[in-house]
Amino acid sequence: MPSAYDRLPLGALRVFEAVATHSSFSAAADSLHVTTAAVSQQIKALESYIQVPLFRRSGRTVQITEEGLELLPAVRAGLDKLESAIHHIKQYGRAGPLQISLLSSFMQIWLLPRIRSFRKKFPDVELRFHTSREMVDFSRAAIHVAIRYGRGVYPNLHSEKILDDWIVPVGTPELIRQYGMIDRSTDLRKHPLLESDDMPWSVWQRTDQEFAWQSRAPTIDDSAGLLIAAEEGLGYALARWTMVTRALQKGTLQRASKEALPYSFAYYLVCPKAYLELPKVAQFREWLVTAAREFRGPAN
Repeated sequence: MPSAYDRLPLGALRVFEAVATHSSFSAAADSLHVTTAAVSQQIKALESYIQVPLFRRSGRTVQITEEGLELLPAVRAGLDKLESAIHHIKQYGRAGPLQISLLSSFMQIWLLPRIRSFRKKFPDVELRFHTSREMVDFSRAAIHVAIRYGRGVYPNLHSEKILDDWIVPVGTPELIRQYGMIDRSTDLRKHPLLESDDMPWSVWQRTDQEFAWQSRAPTIDDSAGLLIAAEEGLGYALARWTMVTRALQKGTLQRASKEALPYSFAYYLVCPKAYLELPKVAQFREWLVTAAREFRGPAN
């Protein structure tokens, strides 16, 4: 039996979207790697098929008609769904590496020191890390799983909390001996502070009085860089517990307060729900959940 799609000019619809995007036959032809004549022929065929004009020609420029404007959103939505479906099938293959997007600081400080146990348990799974703060467009990017730091609001995706976090002030042993401990009511004007856009000291301060301190140390917007500066003795750092525990274990940094402040952000494993059925995704998730469960929080 003939299909309803037998005569649907799918190729011409793709050309139509390109011309609408570029407002030019020649620019659309360049983007599609075809000739301008081929683009013109496809548009004429599409207009003949639907029996309405889609563009008004004026020299080398074209202007989309009202009928074209009405058709364009549906064409773009359909092409996006096709691209997403094809990408999903490509990603769903069992072969190839597991592509993981994550923060650079989390990869360097928390994940890599533990990854040997994953490789030992799942030696056949090849891992490929991509560092980024931006959220992944899974319909377009060759990424299977993202690990993100936030509040877990990722619409239309599987979002699973992996790690809670806390805020603690830290410094070198020498710095703490010189300037002392920091509780949440300490006058911070007397301490050299490493400032961070992500973690300002105002988050830690617990007092009715607003202290206007002058930082005698650099401002650093990277968690790993902040800890390196703290280990160099440049100042106290207000650090995330997940990032600072290894330095505390090595003794290069010490807690500058017995108190730890629960943080509103946490680490989440994020991916399309269908990807959870991929064996390599399921194996990584299983290992990550176990590793996170074994990670101990601070004792106040």
